[in-house]
Amino acid sequence: MEAPQEGNVDQESCNEIEDDKSGSDCQTMPAYMNSVLRRQYLQEMVKALPPPVQNRIVALKNLQLEHLKIEAEFFEEVYKLEQKYQVQYQPLFDKRKEIIGGTVDPAEEKPNWKEQESLTENVDLDSLRESIQNLKNIPQDAKGIPGFWLTVFRNTAILSEMVQTHDEPALGKLIDISIKYDNGHSYTLEFHFDKNEYFSNSVLTKQYVLKSTVDPDDPFAFEGPEIYKCTGCTINWEKKMNLTVKTIRKKQKHKERGAVRTIVKQVPTDSFFNFFNPPEVPANEDEIDDESQQILATDFEIGHFIRARIIPKAVLYYTGDIVDDEDDEDEEEFENEEDDYDDDDAPPAKGQKPAGNKKQSPNDCPNQ
Repeated sequence: MEAPQEGNVDQESCNEIEDDKSGSDCQTMPAYMNSVLRRQYLQEMVKALPPPVQNRIVALKNLQLEHLKIEAEFFEEVYKLEQKYQVQYQPLFDKRKEIIGGTVDPAEEKPNWKEQESLTENVDLDSLRESIQNLKNIPQDAKGIPGFWLTVFRNTAILSEMVQTHDEPALGKLIDISIKYDNGHSYTLEFHFDKNEYFSNSVLTKQYVLKSTVDPDDPFAFEGPEIYKCTGCTINWEKKMNLTVKTIRKKQKHKERGAVRTIVKQVPTDSFFNFFNPPEVPANEDEIDDESQQILATDFEIGHFIRARIIPKAVLYYTGDIVDDEDDEDEEEFENEEDDYDDDDAPPAKGQKPAGNKKQSPNDCPNQ
């Protein structure tokens, strides 16, 4: 069956995909339709309804629009609450910073929670022993919690992917991550570093600006606050210590004389510290190319994750009380989907997900 053309969805097409059950309405859309076609398809179906029914739908959408306006006000109040409670959180974060940094050594305490039994089932004991041996190398008189934030990053999939091997010595000097709510609907992430050989900044910052308004041109797309702009900071790198570039040497041969020379130049390279140099967002969002759009979407997701998860619950990522188990969820999803294949269908290759069920990353980052 050929795909119906946009703007030409007729009753005949509807009948072709009609449910097998007798008397059922045409509400099932072909699987091949993308989101744009599905939207147009459904709009054409609504236009085919009797006028009185269409008028009732208009009334419902007008009610929905009023709901969205109230919802936008709700999220503005939520933001104000976040600012208010951040004042109460901050003394706890300050104590955490002192303990991690070793400026305060707490008296011996007992857990105020019920500890779970340690499980070693399905654990790679060799890797476990190696990790434990590395921990034993930490001096008994070490101050604070060495490598705390670097370990948190390693234990989190979304952040560990950003951290390169050459970043680790610098991130080992990270002593705190804090958040500052700015005037207006924006916040700034602050990364505090101990003195190090890589850069002279004591604090690296990343500001995110949010919007919580209903777009009059596309009001029903509103899903709550979204980050639409971010600003990094200038890192004052020490000479030859810039982790965001690498030096390459390329030999060139002169066409006539045959002389060979070596050209040395610096090119961008992967690094966690690229996080502080995001792409600029054009005033007209339609001018953003696909690659920049994807980079920004990922960047916004990371910023929200650090604000909402890492800063308030860092110790739980360090200890494994919170485990980033996206891979486990994907594997479970894959195992469950295997049952959906007919005997005649070729199963996917080992470790490969069935086509059409690829898990997608969110392209926006709601405030809540």
